[in-house]
Amino acid sequence: MKRIFGVIFFLMFLVGCGNAEQDLDVALKFRQKLLNGNGCQFTGEITADYGNVIYQFSMDCQGDKQGNLSFVVTAPDSISGITGAVMDMGGHLTFEGTALAFAPIADGQVTPVTAPWLFLKTLRSGYIVASAKENGGTYLQIDDSYHERALHLDIWLDANGMPIRGEILWDGKRVLSISVKDFTIL
Repeated sequence: MKRIFGVIFFLMFLVGCGNAEQDLDVALKFRQKLLNGNGCQFTGEITADYGNVIYQFSMDCQGDKQGNLSFVVTAPDSISGITGAVMDMGGHLTFEGTALAFAPIADGQVTPVTAPWLFLKTLRSGYIVASAKENGGTYLQIDDSYHERALHLDIWLDANGMPIRGEILWDGKRVLSISVKDFTIL
């Protein structure tokens, strides 16, 4: 009887490992498509949680082959039309009489306007910590770097392996989230 339970347990373990490998394979195939493409475009709806206040805005984003990101703020109307670019070594904003003044979050590592760039950077090169099937898609846990105090991102891919949502966590607390629409690899 012990041998039967041992065999059943071993088979369940193998089935579980196979599923985990399939989930990781979905993530790696997406990453390969992204890196081989000529960039990407998507709409991001960002939510920034400062604890005492929450900011929400939308951006049309375009990433180039190197992972640099340009954007146009589309909502709310009060900041619509602001454009900018974010890259590894900095960025810039362009506006006429309107400014985005978001304080840094996560020990100064990120601001709400950089959330789509961080999301894209992590999809391109982050350390995939875990993967699993969830609601017909794939759930990923990815660290943005190998540094000791890395930002952690929870990212969801749809059934076609395209990103639909991300949450940026710092010290176990969600500080930014991004809902992704119409993600297209160019």
